[in-house]
Amino acid sequence: MDYPGPVILLEFNELTPALIARLIAEGRLPNFRRLYQESRVFTTDAAEEQEHLNPWVQWVTVHTGVPAAVHGVRTLGEAARSGHQGLIDLVTAAGLRALVFGTMNARYDKHPNGAVVPDPWTTDVDPHPAELIPYYRFIQQNVRDHTTGADGLGAGEYLAFLRFMLTHGLSLSTVLAIARQLAVERTGRYRWKRVAIMDRLQWDAFRHYYERIRPHLATFFLNSTAHLQHKYWRNMDPNPFTIKPSAREQAELQHAVRFGYEQMDALIGRFLRLAGDRTTLIFCTALSQQPCLIYEASGGKTFYKARDFDALLRFAAVEGPYVYSPVMSEEFHLRFDGEDGAARALRSLSALRVGEAAAMRVRQQGAELFGGCGIFTQLPADARLQSAGAAATPFFEMFYQVEGIKSGMHHPHGMLWIRLPDRRHSVAADPVSLCAIGPTILRLLGMTPPASMKGAALLESEVRCGRSW
Repeated sequence: MDYPGPVILLEFNELTPALIARLIAEGRLPNFRRLYQESRVFTTDAAEEQEHLNPWVQWVTVHTGVPAAVHGVRTLGEAARSGHQGLIDLVTAAGLRALVFGTMNARYDKHPNGAVVPDPWTTDVDPHPAELIPYYRFIQQNVRDHTTGADGLGAGEYLAFLRFMLTHGLSLSTVLAIARQLAVERTGRYRWKRVAIMDRLQWDAFRHYYERIRPHLATFFLNSTAHLQHKYWRNMDPNPFTIKPSAREQAELQHAVRFGYEQMDALIGRFLRLAGDRTTLIFCTALSQQPCLIYEASGGKTFYKARDFDALLRFAAVEGPYVYSPVMSEEFHLRFDGEDGAARALRSLSALRVGEAAAMRVRQQGAELFGGCGIFTQLPADARLQSAGAAATPFFEMFYQVEGIKSGMHHPHGMLWIRLPDRRHSVAADPVSLCAIGPTILRLLGMTPPASMKGAALLESEVRCGRSW
């Protein structure tokens, strides 16, 4: 089948238009500046209330072309429950090759024609092909357990990961960056910069598979800068916040968010070189962020994670067998053999209290629970955790407080820059729906969007299906 050319979709989660514009104006993002000047530029609108304004909802919308009210996905790991095909399956069915690296809440029904690395929070989607398992296991464990400083990997798994990287694209520049990072961490500071190392590893492996597969559609997802914004927005701009960072914090963290954007800019430069003359390069954020001020009066939003989840379940008198899978922040999936076991666990966990407050927020879907600690305010050191059976224990023996106070929150507007091979620049006046992205990508690949995709493809007057540009 003839098609206009390959497409690379850069899914840089939650980068913020105002920060991009400011840093471009300061001369700090030369590659973003070039990409902007060579792209059709759109602002996207997620059109969701704050409750459903989450990337694990919006990226499903991007890939299926249907709104959240239709696809029904509300949490990480639920994408397989959506009855709507996404870009991976559609491209595979058309006989085209796909390379998917980290797309959040992605799903696929069959073995894709190419390779898929699921997002690190997914619990029921396996990487394809199986040779990617050592890589995926390493990324998954390091992302999930970054708040504890532990990674849960054994020596054999480290060796398997190292063997994988040595034969799948590990670059000298990444090796040197790892050495520099470990050296600086010996001072007891800057561990948070590890997110950039993970991005480098992702790029090295992606480039290897891109050159091997030569995909028609490739996606590359990163969450590192979104993470830095959530944690360190108040360090970047203390003015709107009631709770000010200390001088000691500022010495290390004042430019943490800027660091994230500069690392993204270096990656943009690599992708511009990789794209060449025929490849369409799309930069998409799905959402953006803004200062999180709604918890300032109550001491700021923090969250708590179980030190030992099995011990917490024993305290709550939850009986197994079960499978525990952590996801983002304090949240988790808990799977049982049947709905009755899940219902009993729901009652036991919902009964946990700290004073009058529910300690957990949990909901059931079939034989599975999804939830997390439901307390987001500062607790006193002597806080007690009470069970339905009248047992009580110090709260901080069961939970630990994750470092930092939430500083950034989601905003419905996002960025969509489409760099076609002709590299002409234009800026759309009105926001567009996230539902338009999936159909647009299919049109750029010379495909007809399915009837399930209700959004109108962008650039329809410019895309000539089945012809070269």
